[in-house]
Amino acid sequence: MRTIKRVPDEQPGTFPGAPPDGTGAHGAGANPGDDGRLTRGNKVVLGLFFAFLVAMVVGSLVHLPYAVMSPGPTQNTLGVSADGKKTPIISISGLPTYPTDGALRFTTVRVEGGPGYPVDLWDVLRAWIDPARDVYPVDDVFDPQVSEEQVAEENAVQMAGSQEEATAVALRAIGKDVPTHIAIAELTEQSKAKDLLKPKDRIVRVDGTAITSADDVRTALQQRRPGDTVELTVARDGKDVTVSVPTIAGQGGRTALGVILSLEHDFPATVKIDAGSIGGPSAGLMFSLGIYDKLTPGPLANNHQIAGTGTIDDNGDVGPIGGIRQKLAGARADGATWFLAPSDNCNEVVDHVPDGLQVVKVSTFDQAKTAVEAIAAGRTGSLPHC
Repeated sequence: MRTIKRVPDEQPGTFPGAPPDGTGAHGAGANPGDDGRLTRGNKVVLGLFFAFLVAMVVGSLVHLPYAVMSPGPTQNTLGVSADGKKTPIISISGLPTYPTDGALRFTTVRVEGGPGYPVDLWDVLRAWIDPARDVYPVDDVFDPQVSEEQVAEENAVQMAGSQEEATAVALRAIGKDVPTHIAIAELTEQSKAKDLLKPKDRIVRVDGTAITSADDVRTALQQRRPGDTVELTVARDGKDVTVSVPTIAGQGGRTALGVILSLEHDFPATVKIDAGSIGGPSAGLMFSLGIYDKLTPGPLANNHQIAGTGTIDDNGDVGPIGGIRQKLAGARADGATWFLAPSDNCNEVVDHVPDGLQVVKVSTFDQAKTAVEAIAAGRTGSLPHC
């Protein structure tokens, strides 16, 4: 920073070295208003400039309770990861694989405004005038009680679950037997089973009832009142273990174990999916199509650029997701000409389809696979649209 030393005999209104009559550099005969003073118009302009600067600073410092959804990047499940390592997004060992072409892209949404990522006034204003973005009260998107770390952890768990179920669906589609097991993912703070049950325990029976789905567990528990003890048989380290577990009152007063359940499968092959830092369950459908394509002769997409979204469950049903409009915009920006959308999202798709993109609605993996096959063969006239 420079400092200017004041000249001792400097007079107000003059500059060091200026003529004694105060006319400054212009000297005698200068026009009025040219003596270095600001005109009224200049003062107005300067005032507006400083007001603008203040507004910019204040706007960027004021955090608002909103979440902004914007189009995110897409990734081709048949291609390589975007982290610079160039590893395949889907890697399969233990079964024959076949060449693919074209693209089966999963889509993403960039969400700002959640824990750890506050938005300011300008973020919200830009989103309001951009048709590809949406603004929501932040509590409509994120639980106000959760932290940034909890959001990231939940998204990672959902992503892992979607990959597990996508793998099961694709392997069954090529005729492989893939048994499903109901496992304990983790125990809650309220659970009274912390010394009795462990993560990765597979539930075999509840009070003697064989368990084949998470609904079986819930149904068996409702035969007891909260606080009662139930007999659980779990598979642990290759052995069946039976324990007596006290129940608790869960959501809505229902009888619960205080555990989070997950699905585990016995796969006949090893399937690894590298989605980078992306989380959530909405890529499940496109993962299942990508795995199926690699495991079957002949390219499924046949050089077409196809994107899509949707959860996938163990039965192959496609579920709705959030941010469908942003995903449509992101898919088109990355070159997709076809988009697979969950049927339950169709009401959000209407009137928001970008030019050059055609949207096909699907409810199951089989419908999605049939749609891609029709696109590849150029037989698209009968495909159902939103």
